Amino acid sequence: MSIAGPSTARLFSGMSPTLSFFAVLPIALIVIPFLALAIGHPLPSWLTLFCLLVGLMLFGTPISIALGLTVLTFVFTMTHVPIESIALKLFTGIERFEIMAIPFFILAGNFLTHGGVARRMINFAASMVGHWHGGLALAGIVACAMFALVCGSSVATVVAIGSIVLPEMVRRGIPMEFGAGVITVAGSLGILMLPSIPKVIYAIATNTSIGALFVAGLLPGILLTTMLCTVTWYLARKRNYPRLTRENWLARWRYFRDSVWGLMLVVIIIGGIYSGIFTATEAAAMAAVYSFFVSVFVYKALPWRDIPKVLLSSANMSAMLLYIVTNAALFSFILTDENIPHALADWILAKDLGWVGFLLLANLLLLVAGNFMEPSSIILIMAPILYPAAIALGINPVHLGILIDVNMEVGLCHPPVGLNLYVASGISRLGITQLTKAVIPWLVTMLVFLVIVTYWPWLSLVLPRALGMMS
Repeated sequence: MSIAGPSTARLFSGMSPTLSFFAVLPIALIVIPFLALAIGHPLPSWLTLFCLLVGLMLFGTPISIALGLTVLTFVFTMTHVPIESIALKLFTGIERFEIMAIPFFILAGNFLTHGGVARRMINFAASMVGHWHGGLALAGIVACAMFALVCGSSVATVVAIGSIVLPEMVRRGIPMEFGAGVITVAGSLGILMLPSIPKVIYAIATNTSIGALFVAGLLPGILLTTMLCTVTWYLARKRNYPRLTRENWLARWRYFRDSVWGLMLVVIIIGGIYSGIFTATEAAAMAAVYSFFVSVFVYKALPWRDIPKVLLSSANMSAMLLYIVTNAALFSFILTDENIPHALADWILAKDLGWVGFLLLANLLLLVAGNFMEPSSIILIMAPILYPAAIALGINPVHLGILIDVNMEVGLCHPPVGLNLYVASGISRLGITQLTKAVIPWLVTMLVFLVIVTYWPWLSLVLPRALGMMS
């Protein structure tokens, strides 16, 4: 018996050709750049970085670690960049004041999720639209939009609204598949409406105004809410799903008054930024303080004993995101050092795609990336690459930011990496395959919405221009 172990051929002999291909592919992607270097014909730098990054991700390496390992491997073997520059970039990559908005918005979202704000928004939404067909589903969409105005996280929106409204839908006779499909997609409004963590990350990556990006998402968010409600109402009417009792205007006023403390956060964020009282980062800090005050002292839904748990959860999520930001900053540094973004911009201009063709290409790249990575990683990798070409073609960076945001929404709602899908699956107890089928009508609606946002820039730019936040 040989002590050398089984041969490679024997290891893969029991696999189907498809499985053998996917087992060998990550190894091949990582080895090919080194083989090319060894024989004296190194691959182009962009192709080397792509092979290393995709190969590591296919191995199941977390995206943040894959980014860091790709940079270190590339630096040590294929460039003359001093290692001191890499060490310095690890710190300077997250040394910007704007990055502080990320942990503050995460903290504000957690306080709002645990502070009774979501339930009051659902009650108000149900009093307004609950008497239509599929009333609770419609109320869930409207409540998601209202919560998105003050939260900034799609996952938090799905958890806050879905955990309350889904059991009530089933109790009143609406199928769980229908309700879960609605909330999965409507929860993605959390990163499109006013405050949004992906918008902050895009602003950091491209030096775009955070305040302008916040305001730019308002009209697209209202349009998407309307489109989702229309599809939901049509399906509910067709299937004769139950309605709620119509509320009178006195009851509606009472529900609105009860939820107004949460909605006042919109006034604080946008009013403060527009009036110049504070910056977007300071607005995030104010949002965290205000959310704490409302949850603990006004609604009294968050007991003092639970506050350490909320703080720890926020710190964990912030650390995870900032670790991704740090490694993505390293990756962007290498891209810039190798002049890859500007080379890509020159290639796109040489192909004479025009702004219409470029935006179509950008959408395809972002939708494909959404199958493998979560939004923060995609933005930090793709934004510095797409930005120079967009500027050269005369595309407004705020419009590009909203377009990227909508693509991230789509990625959150389908497998294999869609976070909203997994969160909604946990709440509804539905399998991923079952839930994936359930979201199809609203996912198609969102793709139609993506086309509208892509080729109608006025929708994204009219409010920031009207408020003087951009030229």
